[in-house]
Amino acid sequence: MARQYYTASDAAHRLGISLDTLRRWDRSGRIKTTRDSGNRRLVAAKEIERLRGRQSGDQLSARNRLPGTVSEVKVDGLIAQVELVVTDPVRIVAIVTADAVEELGLRNGEPATAVVKATSVMVEHA
Repeated sequence: MARQYYTASDAAHRLGISLDTLRRWDRSGRIKTTRDSGNRRLVAAKEIERLRGRQSGDQLSARNRLPGTVSEVKVDGLIAQVELVVTDPVRIVAIVTADAVEELGLRNGEPATAVVKATSVMVEHA
């Protein structure tokens, strides 16, 4: 059975942000949390999905979204290299965790989107 609520640290991990960022988002109202009997933050699974862009068309906050196709995935220990062809011959290579590759189901030939924000490139399964 899927969990309905996550601790703040588990929610931050699932969102790919730091615990400090989650706390700032809570204070600013960007994320909705509740408190348990020990006054610890709890985040509803639906809230995590909303922020991850899995419901109602919401997506990661980024202006530069480059849809493409995974052309190569190299996993070495905890780190993985993902190469996307966004427009032939343009390729984008991102270094991500091996866990992210597994969680996103990234495989050669699969559609994916490079999400470029500031100096970071994130990968999202299309």
